[in-house]
Amino acid sequence: MQNVLIVGGGKGGLAILKILLETEFMKVIGVVDVRANAPAVLHAQEQDISTGMNWEPYMTKQLDVIVETTGKQGVFQQLQRSKPADALVVPGLVAEIMANLMEEKEELIQRLKQESYKYDLIFNAAHDAMVVIDRNGYITLFNQSAERLTNFSHRDVIGKHLHKVIPNSKLVDVLHTKTIDQNSEFVLDSGRKVITTRIPILDENGELFGAFSIFKDITDVVGLAEEVTNLKEVQTMLQAIIQSSEEAISVVDEEGRGILINPAYTRITGLKKTDIIGQPATADISEGDSMHMKVLQTRRPVRGVRMRLGPSKRDVVVNVAPVIVDGKLKGSVGVIHDMSEIQELTNELKRARQIIRTLEAKYSFADIIGQSEEFQLAIEQARLAAKTPATVLLRGESGTGKELFAHAIHNASSRKFNKFVRINCAALSESLLESELFGYEEGAFSGAKRGGKRGVFEEANNGSIFLDEIGELSAHMQAKLLRVLQEKELIRVGGTTPIPVNVRVIAATNVNLEKGMADGSIRQDLYYRLNKIPIHIPPLRKRKEDIGALVTHLITKINQDYGRHVEGVTERALQSLRSYDWPGNVRELENILGRAIIYMHYTETMIDSVHLPSLEGKGNKEKNQVNEEVMFEGKTLAHMMENYEAELIQKVLLANEYNRTKTAKQLNISLRSLYYKLEKYNLANNSMQ
Repeated sequence: MQNVLIVGGGKGGLAILKILLETEFMKVIGVVDVRANAPAVLHAQEQDISTGMNWEPYMTKQLDVIVETTGKQGVFQQLQRSKPADALVVPGLVAEIMANLMEEKEELIQRLKQESYKYDLIFNAAHDAMVVIDRNGYITLFNQSAERLTNFSHRDVIGKHLHKVIPNSKLVDVLHTKTIDQNSEFVLDSGRKVITTRIPILDENGELFGAFSIFKDITDVVGLAEEVTNLKEVQTMLQAIIQSSEEAISVVDEEGRGILINPAYTRITGLKKTDIIGQPATADISEGDSMHMKVLQTRRPVRGVRMRLGPSKRDVVVNVAPVIVDGKLKGSVGVIHDMSEIQELTNELKRARQIIRTLEAKYSFADIIGQSEEFQLAIEQARLAAKTPATVLLRGESGTGKELFAHAIHNASSRKFNKFVRINCAALSESLLESELFGYEEGAFSGAKRGGKRGVFEEANNGSIFLDEIGELSAHMQAKLLRVLQEKELIRVGGTTPIPVNVRVIAATNVNLEKGMADGSIRQDLYYRLNKIPIHIPPLRKRKEDIGALVTHLITKINQDYGRHVEGVTERALQSLRSYDWPGNVRELENILGRAIIYMHYTETMIDSVHLPSLEGKGNKEKNQVNEEVMFEGKTLAHMMENYEAELIQKVLLANEYNRTKTAKQLNISLRSLYYKLEKYNLANNSMQ
């Protein structure tokens, strides 16, 4: 084995190194270059070959060949003087030629691989099975279709003689005859019949170097023959389908004369076969142009054309398409849709959607956003309330999400598969609200519908009804509502017969019901019926830690509504939002974000403080301070203790900016106890202001 030293670690040196590494009779003992990061030096280090910046240490008797790849004449002469007596120095020119040859070799190999890959891809993608043999009958190619047809893997057959795989194959005979054998029937060992074509492979000089066979399973062909045989049966079946179709169908020949209509056509247009068959395509038209004639002239289909057909001038929509067989126009077929039926169904769908919009509960607890302690307490109370049939009273400022809670309570209850009806008690007059809630009998008042009308309490039977702004009910309406809550029955307007109902009432208010009881505007018995499970929903200013999550949720919703792609808010904008007191609560927050997104440029993805309107936070601290003096005159000790406790709670609430969680902790009582005392001393509504 010859020991070789490479001097020069550039492109030429790297090429020589790669060539020598592939040989078995030459061993590279070192690579020398003045550059430590020369390509050949780095590659030699990867191969555990010695490298250096000086060739002197390598000039030993064991050195046989020195390859100089620097191309510098001075280096070549120095190597000649420094080399061992028996060593051969190969000049840089020779190394350069070898490097170029190496590049060409690698390029040719890569091109060959690409061509081979393309041929293999085409060969295996062919639907027909293909087998190629060499001049001695040994298999060289066997595609995937051949594998499927013969159940042999190409790995098992490549290199084997064809007769060991397909014993009765006549492909080997083509090697002797050098002629093409076309469309011969052949039976495989599996019993499958195939049609095969065998072709010899000749080079450009006419010399034979193999043959290949293409064969196709004729099962498909046999199946096609059976389909042709059964064409009459298929035609009969097709006619039966046309006759039984609910869609009106008419067919004309290439001259535009009717040749077929189905019963649905007669039903829609009122025309019989004798009126259409053999008659021009215009015979059925009352208003409009014949689409059959238009299609026959243009050979193109028409769709969605409105016209009127038959003596009753039925409003229809027609779709007509040409019938072309082997490139020849044979007629046209039309499908007719009765627009009166479609319009009726559309109206019913609209009515159904209107009903659904009033009866469905769209939200669940998963849609309620907030992690503050007070808000989580409200959610927990609502979850517990959902499991009972008791009346729920939702209390909170406008825009805090009372209706959202009502939806969630219904969807989490056993009544979720029944109706959910929403009524705003402040949006309707007393007479209209009464008939809307309780329904009316025929003749109850001028303009009453014949047969009367069911109210929403009846509509929501076994479901839930959400009464918003419950504090706006009149005394008369309060009495009727109390009867429903107490007796589970109602009497329609103008009626005398009680109607039993099973409805879960969820009420909501943003007013002080206790004050209403004091001034007589709210019935006391109704208040206690409604207030079985009171749930206080804190305003947004009392849970500002939830603003970040609310902003993310609302931006997603607004993006869907407005078709925008805003990603979020900047930290500066978020701080601005948190510094505001939000008198309009979440509703106002959504309004502010929506307005900001509308005025943003479509290329902007983050809401900044410049996009927000001027937000001036209002102070949370009350101007009126609690009077610290306790009045003793004419009061019992218990009464004075209660007054003192109420004033103390009020002062701690003020000190904590009405944060109930902090207040409860400072007073060392539970949050539930605090809520009880707030109700007891009528401080609940004040703490929401």
